[in-house]
Amino acid sequence: MAHDDLQGWLDGYIAAWASNEPAEIGDLFTEDAVYSYRPWENDEVTVRGRDAIVAAWTSDEEDPTEWDAQYRPYTVEGNRAVAVGWSRYKATESEPAFHNAYLLEFDDNGRCSSFHEFWFLER
Repeated sequence: MAHDDLQGWLDGYIAAWASNEPAEIGDLFTEDAVYSYRPWENDEVTVRGRDAIVAAWTSDEEDPTEWDAQYRPYTVEGNRAVAVGWSRYKATESEPAFHNAYLLEFDDNGRCSSFHEFWFLER
């Protein structure tokens, strides 16, 4: 995995979020992937397996015109990477941003096998 590969994956992540298409979401992850939304809380917010990740994403359809997001590689080492960025919901002009850090692991085909999301709300 190189920085450009990670940026492509992150761009695909945003595109899949916007489309909410199961195939597009599933293409990002390995069959046995682990996705932790808030790994510091408990295992209840950890989703295991591609099908479960797709189901979790598609159960909460969000209008892509109501949010914006940008993520970029921070570092890449072998099949592990860290990405940083922000997402903002556009309910009002003064809506705060969520600042994100993602700890990621990939297989040899560029699919994510481990995704741990940490976020901080801008005050």
